[in-house]
Amino acid sequence: MNTKVIRLILAGVGLYALFVFMIIAFYPDKPENMDWKDREEYNRVQITKLKLGSTREEVLALLGSPDLTEAKRQGVNAIQVMFFRTQHVRADGLTTQDECTPLLFENDKLIAWGEGAYSSYQES
Repeated sequence: MNTKVIRLILAGVGLYALFVFMIIAFYPDKPENMDWKDREEYNRVQITKLKLGSTREEVLALLGSPDLTEAKRQGVNAIQVMFFRTQHVRADGLTTQDECTPLLFENDKLIAWGEGAYSSYQES
């Protein structure tokens, strides 16, 4: 009798492990499928992996679509700022710039990120 119980327990644990593996393998986390809390944490983690000089396409592949964006042309350079939500400020259902980390691109290359970089961009 004990052997049957142990086999059933081992079979249950094995099926559970298979189920977890299948979920992880076939349903990877995508930013667009996350709720706002998970998305904030995901964005914070992914932003720490960024490197200056990364292309806009590389950043979009890593972080998904930005929550907000703005752009302007300075002479021959195209400047784009993408805002990714990284913190919760107000429970109003809206994502605002003060809840985001700005990423600055010049000619589709990442040149800076963070509030200080965005402040410098606004002054120029």
